[in-house]
Amino acid sequence: MNVQSAQQLIYESCLIESSVSLADKNWFGTGGPAEYFCEPLSAIELQDAVRFAHTHAKKITLLGKGANTLISDDGIEGMVISPQLKEISFRDGGDAVAFVTAGAGVSLDDLITYCFANNMLGLEEFSGIPSSVGGAVYINLHYFEFLLSQFLVRATVLDMQSGQLQEVDNSWFAFGYNTSTLHNGQHVLVDATFRVYKADSAHDLFYAQGRRDEIIRHREKRYPSRNTCGSFFRNFHEDEVQHEVNGRKAIWVAYYLDKIGVKGELRVGDAMVSHQHANMIVNVGSATSSDIIGVARQMQKLVHKEFGIIPQPECRLVGFKDYPLIRSFPSTSSGRTEGVPVERGKTE
Repeated sequence: MNVQSAQQLIYESCLIESSVSLADKNWFGTGGPAEYFCEPLSAIELQDAVRFAHTHAKKITLLGKGANTLISDDGIEGMVISPQLKEISFRDGGDAVAFVTAGAGVSLDDLITYCFANNMLGLEEFSGIPSSVGGAVYINLHYFEFLLSQFLVRATVLDMQSGQLQEVDNSWFAFGYNTSTLHNGQHVLVDATFRVYKADSAHDLFYAQGRRDEIIRHREKRYPSRNTCGSFFRNFHEDEVQHEVNGRKAIWVAYYLDKIGVKGELRVGDAMVSHQHANMIVNVGSATSSDIIGVARQMQKLVHKEFGIIPQPECRLVGFKDYPLIRSFPSTSSGRTEGVPVERGKTE
């Protein structure tokens, strides 16, 4: 049964809204509206939301906390689904091991707090990172040497074509750096189960809590804590770079961005490179997504001019009709590249 009003409708079990602003649903605080928007609270509501999109031939875009996302000023056509499944449970695994299961909408901070309250350790390595469980699994969240895939043992996903729920293991995700099977756009995470460790003593728990506090202090000192997506560009792959530092390929994008001197200097409108970190763009007032793209493109041009390589985004770019950044520069007749960006609508 469907009940419809001017801005909302009930489709089966879920509430679906139309023309919903997304600027308050991502960390940049920019972007236009969603054509349709839904925040399912259960697996059944998630299935119904997907069914609505298929019935009305609407493309589905998934949105977690919006911490690693830049949304077009034109908004997002189709259905935006922001899973709000927030149940958490755990079971004893024996031999100092436990398994904690969290819904896709649970924030990492809430999950870590839950683990501490139940004497479970391990996930505090990801403290202070603004992400939902769904977003963290999607990107295989990483911080220094830790990857979320090191903890995940199994999950429930929804096949968006069949509408059926599937139980999958770690190998199904084909995890890589910033990647997982979820990037194929055919599945959405419902919940994930992580292998954690039981605290042997109060001392172990206090130590983990102290480590959490220290990680958060470290992040707040080094990185902007609001109005940003975090690292805008990914690190380079080894085959993309020639420059070496101490005998190792310099794959760290922040190394090149520091060299070109954009930190706290490069600005377009109210978007600028953070004074704290050269790979982070911040909205310092009323920036638009176009302003942020303008800063990012300038960063790409400057790195290419100095080093002959082009940074590519780690940030998800959502709702853009054409790829808004620079993928390559046109070649001259001599085969050498020029510092002229390819414009939108052409081969980028």
